Amino acid sequence: MEKHIDTFHAKRISSLDKLQLRKVLRRKNPYLFRTKYILTAEQIIRGLVDAHISSNEETLFGDWLEGLAIFINHEVYNGRKSGIPGVDLEFDHDNVRYIVNIKSGPNWGNSSQIKKMISDFNTARKILRTSNAQTQVIAINGCCYGRDAHPDKGDYFKYCGQRFWEFISADSELYTRLIEPLGHKAREKNDRFMEAYANMINRFVAEFSRDFCTTGGAINWEELVRFNSSAK
Repeated sequence: MEKHIDTFHAKRISSLDKLQLRKVLRRKNPYLFRTKYILTAEQIIRGLVDAHISSNEETLFGDWLEGLAIFINHEVYNGRKSGIPGVDLEFDHDNVRYIVNIKSGPNWGNSSQIKKMISDFNTARKILRTSNAQTQVIAINGCCYGRDAHPDKGDYFKYCGQRFWEFISADSELYTRLIEPLGHKAREKNDRFMEAYANMINRFVAEFSRDFCTTGGAINWEELVRFNSSAK
């Protein structure tokens, strides 16, 4: 974990480097900015960038945790990343084939997304039983943090937090032991990220001020709305 957490931090910075102000502005609601009585370019820029960072970090870290879970399971049960759509991990234990869909936290999807996951599980069962009709297949929705007091969902089991990490590793305390190595040189790595963040804020404020502010320094709301929503 100490070795590979660098990958997550590097991707955080890379994501900032690829961000383009005009593309982000086209995806945001200028009427909401006006309603919130935003007066400065920096307020808009920080709102845009912070929202992007929050969403992007959840995705990046979720992908990183998924990789960690597969690695740990491979070490313990010789599990592997699945090639079946909608299934992240497959492994065998006590004559059962487990198929696992890994999410970051318990509140990850709406009813349509959950139905899609169940459909993927059912398809996976059919694929696995084609080669061996006697295979017992159990589907798991694994969540890296959080709780769910009722794991049996009928079509699948939902294991969150401690239950999930113990399920893939046979270690009931793994969920707490993961936290320490995640902090390896965290301050140093976050300092590099904050430097990249500050540079981006400065660049975007200058660009926004040039293109969407009046000569007197006020936000030109009409120009911003035209850029965001004009049919031409």
